[in-house]
Amino acid sequence: MNDIAERLAARAAQVLRRPGAWLATSGDGYAVRGSADRRRRSLLTLDEAAFAALARTPGLKARPDGGWTLAARPAPPPPDRAGRPGMIEGERAVVEDDGRLTPRRVNLGESPVAWLARRKDAAGRPWLDPREAAAGERLREDFHRAGLIGRMTMSWDAGPRSRGGRSAGLEPAERARAAKARIAAALEAAGPGLRGVLEQVCLAGSALEAAERALGLPRRSGKTLLKLALGRLADHYRIG
Repeated sequence: MNDIAERLAARAAQVLRRPGAWLATSGDGYAVRGSADRRRRSLLTLDEAAFAALARTPGLKARPDGGWTLAARPAPPPPDRAGRPGMIEGERAVVEDDGRLTPRRVNLGESPVAWLARRKDAAGRPWLDPREAAAGERLREDFHRAGLIGRMTMSWDAGPRSRGGRSAGLEPAERARAAKARIAAALEAAGPGLRGVLEQVCLAGSALEAAERALGLPRRSGKTLLKLALGRLADHYRIG
């Protein structure tokens, strides 16, 4: 198939994507028409080579009144989520420091930890064992309880502030502060050398490759560090 035929077929496909456009036989070639009115001048004429290229891709289907239209366009491929596996963007109500529920953009899909737990190495073993996965999911759940989606630039070491009295209206804020305190304790248990990978994967929702880039780590070192960090987390949470 020559380049001229391919380019002509691509131009025809663009025209045929317009509402009402179709392809008709015309003399020794094929006329691209913009409407059902045959009296109107054709927009483009194809030879046999261009027609064959068009029929091959994107494809043609017969028109009830004669001629052809483009075949149904295939669904677009899912967006590349290599940086954030299992990412389904949506809204979820989260608790602010003052107890207000505020809608925020969050990941409604599978967490990176759950995604990694489903992956297997060359020997068929899961990347993360159930104990490690449970520890990562527990840290992630506290992050949601604290209402910190989209707010990674905070001091984890700031413990909960005590308030005088207790009322139903303050309970959500108190729960959020308690979750922040649990996050701070968990990251401290992981240690300064490992907390970064937990923040990136469990809290920010990044894939290992993206976490390695963000932290300036050598390639393929993220898995080892994450497993070490999750192991310490599991000890901290007394899992297993």
